[in-house]
Amino acid sequence: MELLNGIYPPIPTPFDQSGEILFDKLTSNLELWADQPLSGVVMPGSNSEAAFLEHGERIEIWKTCVSILDPAGRTLVAGTGVETTKETIELTKEAAVITVGLIRGGVRSNIIPEEVEMIVTIRTLDYAMQKKLNEMMIFRVKAIAESFGGTADIEISKGLPITYNDKKLTAKMLPSLQKSAGVENVILVDAITGAEDFSFFQKEVPGLYFFIGGKPLNIKPEDAASHHTPDFYIDESGLKLGVKAMVNLTLDYMNSSEK
Repeated sequence: MELLNGIYPPIPTPFDQSGEILFDKLTSNLELWADQPLSGVVMPGSNSEAAFLEHGERIEIWKTCVSILDPAGRTLVAGTGVETTKETIELTKEAAVITVGLIRGGVRSNIIPEEVEMIVTIRTLDYAMQKKLNEMMIFRVKAIAESFGGTADIEISKGLPITYNDKKLTAKMLPSLQKSAGVENVILVDAITGAEDFSFFQKEVPGLYFFIGGKPLNIKPEDAASHHTPDFYIDESGLKLGVKAMVNLTLDYMNSSEK
């Protein structure tokens, strides 16, 4: 085994705006690093880019590094940790969110607690991906704890079903919403990972879930506090629009020829 000594800086991976690796820029950077008084480099290192790399991309990065560093007498320390965002995206199809809402442990600042409890929320837009993510969580949580000499117990309870708007119903009732709020004020948005118990109804019959704006009128949308935050504030004048929209949706649906 070769013992490493000297300086091995983690160097960043250059990407373009679409997330593709810029290998020409990587080569230029490596040539500059190879001219410095370093023992070698770590690639990919601790600059957070490892989470954006697929298995094959890591191999190509290492090949590029070796082609530049080896002739210069520099050593490559290959970062082999795997947990890629791209892999996750492929598995999720749409999106996934893991939110740590509570961390509880210990009673004093200078006493290491025997155990720590973490409570998280896992949200997905695909049931197959949900099953896969749960399996990944169980494996990785235990593995991370063991790597630090500890143990971890993980319990995953089933929460709310996925809230899914029926496409046919949404297209049918869109004019009713536009009539209620104005065409320019009705916005179709991409899927989000919000959780709602309304989804139980949608498992039985086609459903349509929509949002009513409730921010104060004198505040820009980008400056308004979001839901579930301490600064969230609702302007109750938006309730009138909500009632109007629900009445129009109900009457228009009941009066339609296809129900």
